[in-house]
Amino acid sequence: CIVKKEMGIAKVCTVHTELILFRVIFTSSLGFYGRKSYVVKGMAFSPDSTKLAIGQTDNVVYVYRIGEEWGDKKVICNKFIQMSAVTCLLWPAENIIVFGLAEGKVRLANTKNNKSSTIYGTDSYVVSLTSNVSGRGILSGHADGTIVRFFFDDEGSGESQGKLAVHPCPPYALAWASSSIVAAGCDKKIVAYGREGSVIQTFDYSRDSSEREFTTAATSPSGQSIVLGSYDRLRVLNWSPRRSAWEEGKPKEIAHLYTITALAWKRDGSRICAGTLCGGVEQFDCCLRKTIYKNKFEMTYVGPSQVIVKNLSTGTRVVLKSQYGYEIDEVKILGKDRYLVAYTSDTLLLGDVSSNKLSEVAWQGSGGNEKFFFDNENVCMIFNAGELTLVEYGSNDILGSVRTEFVNPHLVSVRINERQQRGVDENKRLAYLIDIKTIATVDLVGGYNTGTISHDSKIDWLELNETGHKLLFRDKKMRVRQPPQATWQDGVRLCRMSGYTFQSVVFGLGQCVPQTTDLSP
Repeated sequence: CIVKKEMGIAKVCTVHTELILFRVIFTSSLGFYGRKSYVVKGMAFSPDSTKLAIGQTDNVVYVYRIGEEWGDKKVICNKFIQMSAVTCLLWPAENIIVFGLAEGKVRLANTKNNKSSTIYGTDSYVVSLTSNVSGRGILSGHADGTIVRFFFDDEGSGESQGKLAVHPCPPYALAWASSSIVAAGCDKKIVAYGREGSVIQTFDYSRDSSEREFTTAATSPSGQSIVLGSYDRLRVLNWSPRRSAWEEGKPKEIAHLYTITALAWKRDGSRICAGTLCGGVEQFDCCLRKTIYKNKFEMTYVGPSQVIVKNLSTGTRVVLKSQYGYEIDEVKILGKDRYLVAYTSDTLLLGDVSSNKLSEVAWQGSGGNEKFFFDNENVCMIFNAGELTLVEYGSNDILGSVRTEFVNPHLVSVRINERQQRGVDENKRLAYLIDIKTIATVDLVGGYNTGTISHDSKIDWLELNETGHKLLFRDKKMRVRQPPQATWQDGVRLCRMSGYTFQSVVFGLGQCVPQTTDLSP
């Protein structure tokens, strides 16, 4: 068995029930042993990578607390005794361990209350378990070929539960991708099933004398790729969103590797580990391509819908991923090498590298004619065809959209929760020009206009204060003005300061600091 941990540690179990933890560079290890009267059939890290579940043929599931650091003490924190041998195991969600038994039951162990219960039962040995990408649904494969599906939460998909399909042989290699289910076994065939169990694709290797039975499979974290292990060979299937079909990649053949018994992906999808019958552990880099951007960033396309962006100078990494599974066409790094911009066929992805806040919003292609402004650290301003669109970093919904022809950063002001106010949970305000002499203000939380200010001269600068309740603007005659908020709807009383070339609001103080060319005392 082999599973990879997010924090750069892999775990391996040998036939002698020796459990070994490796650092990802495989230069040091830490082992602990059990009796030789049983075999470990399944292992899984908890979602936070601080615990390790072990399924054994002596009818026990142990949970070890291994801690967050390499030298932390390893102790048993849970023990679940069963009526028959544990055959497979996974940990899809916090406090929930799912495992299969030789008697055909699929059970759930709750690490919080230390109790286990049966999810469903069959009359056939459980040969494999897998979960969907979100971890809210599971599949079990049985010795009679039956594939059973169960949801903790179907996430509104409406897909059925229970018996999904009957595979021609025991599906020891079972994987649940974002678009379909893939099963394989001793008949040397890989079969892709649709969401309701219908066969949509078959890859037949039964006439290939060099191929042997498929023993294990693993889905990439993005759900866009599947790796299947057999004898001396790894086969890769990649999902093509444009063709809505699986495409076979070039197989990886390694002489004398022998039967591959376990596979596990790193959670960012950049690497995969393979364990073999003879005790070997192999680690592979997984990517479609790598590019160097401006000699400052390395972009690793680990799948059609996922890109890892690495800063070569600092080593920091950002995983840019389409949550809808769309293929990412191009990635750009703009705004003084801080902000990510990427396109798919139907969405736009944005990200702040320094804060690791990522967004994906619905976006219809416009030929790449958009103009992006990154002057505000909280929101990206996008101008296209007379429309200004605001996207808050970390949110997957468009914050607001208005019609304007004036998109100079000095003519648009956005404030997003910049000062805590009593009794106000969210405060998001926008000020912009309707025309060269008219300012409009918008409450972005409620989605309505809060006021309109008309002026007698052309406006060349404006800015809201941190709360968005006060507005400064300057006209071409170098007059700085502050209209009282209470009069925005009824007419404007102005505080006049003439002859100033530059001004700004002092953050945290709500004060205006003007600059004049008149240096006389």
